[in-house]
Amino acid sequence: QVLLVESGGGLVQAGDSLTLSCVASGRTFSSHAMGWFRQIPGNEREFVAAISVNAGTTDYADSVKGRFTISRDNAWNKVYLHMDNLTLDDTAVYYCAAKPVNSYSFYTAFRSSYEYWGQGTQVTVSS
Repeated sequence: QVLLVESGGGLVQAGDSLTLSCVASGRTFSSHAMGWFRQIPGNEREFVAAISVNAGTTDYADSVKGRFTISRDNAWNKVYLHMDNLTLDDTAVYYCAAKPVNSYSFYTAFRSSYEYWGQGTQVTVSS
């Protein structure tokens, strides 16, 4: 069982930067691939970014490539999402997700692959 808690959301202006954090409970964080997803009301939860256990592999949705950076600190059981040049379209609830894996290099963009989810943190970008 992994408990995930996101933080760092808030109200920002277009063009601003923001960093989300997700802390995981338990001692097995380093055996989980991690991902960030986001959702706006009425829409499905969509993939944002993913990172492998050893942080050697990352993946991003096309809409955030070049603006968002996912990273992790296995010593502190944390995963981060740094977001630059935010736009109105980035407004959503952002969720952290974890998937237990056997490979240090595994990562996935598929929502259904993730077993554990945080409660989400709201990011609102204003003009």
